[in-house]
Amino acid sequence: MDRHLDLRVRFPINDQKVSDLHARAFGYPVGAVQPWKDRLQLHSLTWIGAFDIDTLIGFVHACWDGGSHAFVLDTAVDPDHQRRGIGRALVQALADQAAAAGCEWLHVDYESHLKSFYQHACSFRATDAGLLHLTQ
Repeated sequence: MDRHLDLRVRFPINDQKVSDLHARAFGYPVGAVQPWKDRLQLHSLTWIGAFDIDTLIGFVHACWDGGSHAFVLDTAVDPDHQRRGIGRALVQALADQAAAAGCEWLHVDYESHLKSFYQHACSFRATDAGLLHLTQ
């Protein structure tokens, strides 16, 4: 992992920076700004940023049910910094924060190409789950 890496819990959100990181990590055009700050403050248990000095290079957050279940969302690491353990460190820090908040379970949904990351690097176990598409 990078020696200058700094994980920051509930860091001040800059919508442009989080939107740009998300676009780079998920491979879509940079430019559109999403209302991350408002969404996170309304719906998230917590969020964590990975910073190389003061540059945001990774991000993850968790929503929760207000009780024992939290849900990993939007795990993102800048492509120039991937495969260095940053994603794993973010998810572990998120798990620690969820446990400290009293959560008993941490859930994650992921695409098939991320199975190794979540099951092996982050120690999630596979479960049966369901999905209902609400829009056409």
